[in-house]
Amino acid sequence: MSDYEFPYPSTELAAEHPFVPLVHERHAEADMVARATGFRDDLKHRRSVRMFASDPVPQRLIELAIETAATAPSGAHKEPWTFVAISSSDIKRQIREAAEEEERVNYLENRMNDEWQEALAPLGTDHHKEFLEIAPWIVVLFEQRYEQQANGQRRKNYYVKESCGIAAGLFVAALHNMGLATLTHTPSPMVFLTKLLGRPENERPFVMFPIGHPLPDTLVPDLARKDLDEVMVLLD
Repeated sequence: MSDYEFPYPSTELAAEHPFVPLVHERHAEADMVARATGFRDDLKHRRSVRMFASDPVPQRLIELAIETAATAPSGAHKEPWTFVAISSSDIKRQIREAAEEEERVNYLENRMNDEWQEALAPLGTDHHKEFLEIAPWIVVLFEQRYEQQANGQRRKNYYVKESCGIAAGLFVAALHNMGLATLTHTPSPMVFLTKLLGRPENERPFVMFPIGHPLPDTLVPDLARKDLDEVMVLLD
């Protein structure tokens, strides 16, 4: 037992903002290692995909992935995110056309400098984005820069990018866990998505996810991930 005393809120504060018991299951250490190892090994097979099958994906799976992503922690619990899910062929076509134009400028008119293009070379990417039209779903995550209240007043959101980044990570993991593939796509700039999708001025596109099943025999770049000792520093 810990002798640490949790600073519960005062009676007056608790009456306005009540606390509830934490739902948590503590596992035996061997079970924890087994669960963590299995989860890690599964995610090691996760790869970004640019070759999608047009096979339909049930809307409920997209909803479940978004519900999972929305469990992410957020600054002051403001939940500063909006997930726009698109299956409309017409809207996907418009997104592809606008994204390809931005990327054409990036790749062919040198908006991306040589160092950036050199870093992207192993991925085999260019300004063609057919997958945006072929994938059965596109989900665009918008960050809510501030709250726009009904009376017209603004309320500040906190740690918006950090919060949306965590939610995006959970979204990717949820899709992989259910057997779907995705890609974190960020054509730069992405402001065209705000107008095309009719989003309010307090929202800004954060990342776009084409979602679906990969084509049979899809090839991905032969990449290796850094070893643990390259990404972890242990201070004991």
